[in-house]
Amino acid sequence: MCGIVGGVAQRDVAEILIEGLRRLEYRGYDSAGLAVVHDGEITRLRRLGKVKALAEAAEQCDTSGGTGIAHTRWATHGEPSEANAHPHMSGEKIALVHNGIIENHSALRRQLQSEGYHFSSDTDTEVIAHLVDLELKNSDSLLEATQKAVSQLEGAYGTVVFDKDNADKIVVARSGSPLVIGLGIGENFVASDQLALLPVTRRFIFLEEGDVAEISRRDVKIFDEHGKQVKRDIHESDVHYDAGDKGPYRHYMLKEIHEQPQSINDTLEGRLNDQGVVLQSFGSNAESLLKEVKNIQIVACGTSYHSGLVARYWIEAMCGLPCQVEIASEFRYRQTVVPEDSLLITISQSGETADTLAALRKAKAEGFLASLAICNVAGSSLVRESDMAFLTRAGTEIGVASTKAFTTQLVALAMLVSAVSQVKGSGDCSHLRRDLEHLPALIEQNLKLADSIEALAEEFADKHHALFLGRGDQYPIAMEGALKLKEISYIHAEAYAAGELKHGPLALIDADMPIIVVAPNNELLEKLKSNVEEVRARGGVLYVFADEDAEFESDDTMRVITVPSMNNWLSPIVYTLPLQLLSYYVAIIKGTDVDQPRNLAKSVTVE
Repeated sequence: MCGIVGGVAQRDVAEILIEGLRRLEYRGYDSAGLAVVHDGEITRLRRLGKVKALAEAAEQCDTSGGTGIAHTRWATHGEPSEANAHPHMSGEKIALVHNGIIENHSALRRQLQSEGYHFSSDTDTEVIAHLVDLELKNSDSLLEATQKAVSQLEGAYGTVVFDKDNADKIVVARSGSPLVIGLGIGENFVASDQLALLPVTRRFIFLEEGDVAEISRRDVKIFDEHGKQVKRDIHESDVHYDAGDKGPYRHYMLKEIHEQPQSINDTLEGRLNDQGVVLQSFGSNAESLLKEVKNIQIVACGTSYHSGLVARYWIEAMCGLPCQVEIASEFRYRQTVVPEDSLLITISQSGETADTLAALRKAKAEGFLASLAICNVAGSSLVRESDMAFLTRAGTEIGVASTKAFTTQLVALAMLVSAVSQVKGSGDCSHLRRDLEHLPALIEQNLKLADSIEALAEEFADKHHALFLGRGDQYPIAMEGALKLKEISYIHAEAYAAGELKHGPLALIDADMPIIVVAPNNELLEKLKSNVEEVRARGGVLYVFADEDAEFESDDTMRVITVPSMNNWLSPIVYTLPLQLLSYYVAIIKGTDVDQPRNLAKSVTVE
């Protein structure tokens, strides 16, 4: 979601801040702004739209100053506008940026208005700026004033503030929204994502829940939620930011689709052995914990939730363990009964998804045996707060619509299935290892379908609705295909288990609604063919992605796209690729913003 960058340095920081915002553009935003202080005066620039507009404005005025903050906003309270863009100020003294949602902002706004404060925006963020200013009148430092202010906030925040009268320091506070401090030489920085700071440092401190920190050029002081000064570990980052070059591809999404064979290979590398999976890949204590597991609960959101749904089929069929999968935003607010010796699995690309983090924290208090995070970001909150973690090695994913992060999550879950089978003695796991080893080559084969899928996409140019069908472990893949199409082409799409057609969805079938079917050659193929005939009998137009041995033939009512033959449990991963390509090429025809679709953000760090 929103992006934060800030810094305290001897040199001018405006260009560093703007470059940091550019590196966070993939998160989704509608406006951008910065504020720097120099010779006791604050220069603030805000622009509706892209960071490019802010950068052009900065070139036209003096943005000198060694202390500054910058922000890209994704609107929650108040429409996208320059007035609602960050940074927000209290008078001419306090400048502040904020990620998150302040739930008690209305009550605080009324209180501050009674104190004589005037509001120039519709945001919840401006409340924090005025509250800090109010508390500063009765505090010895900006640090103390910020600690007092955030103690009154309800909701989530990652916030950075400075006072022009003490411009050699910035103060940051984190609760529910990630912040990372970047350590330099004679300069220090802060951001919502370490990617923003890679041009200036590789040394990072990840703030914990409730932390407040005072940052100057030469010092960082961190205080926990109780106000006690603490030390946090310094991490050397090996993250690579490779988003600046699309190579031969028109969009990041297409680049990331084509990176999947490599990202899957990277996820497997060094984690397979003669027994199957190297158990330590999940953590040093993984073997002993997995032996005790009798039940599995998966929580996730969006695309990650779909990967969990696929895993349920695998876990119950191959490990013999009951498995529940739930959307994190529902799980966190539901009264739950935890079965004996349950493992909680959380899945998140960023590791900062607010609902998934909240579900993990709830689960810790409810007696789960252990927690396992499947995530793409090593230093994320989800990884740090879980008992075990498996990193997916997808690399930086810039496109908002997830592609390689999803398939590497599926690979991680497949490896977990193999690991549990090993420790439980569920049977011979050698074929599981072989299937995983052959997977990158199968994915590479599927990418060769791009040209035929691009041609097929032309038939979606005037469509407004679509229906995706699958059976068994392909049903969640149909759900993921529908999500991708709606995310980037804005075509309304739904997914159904094909066996549910007679229970309602058949009423929707007509010649104007394309029906997309995933049809591997498995034990449910004949059942699926019957469902396809139900659609044809009612005048539906079908687009079937079918195994070359599945014996589907194209005609006037059915277009068949032949998928290279495979007959093993990993077929859901293989059938994901054609649906990603279909969504991409339909979006191109529709002329939408493929990498940054409207109203969406990459990392959802608020409810």
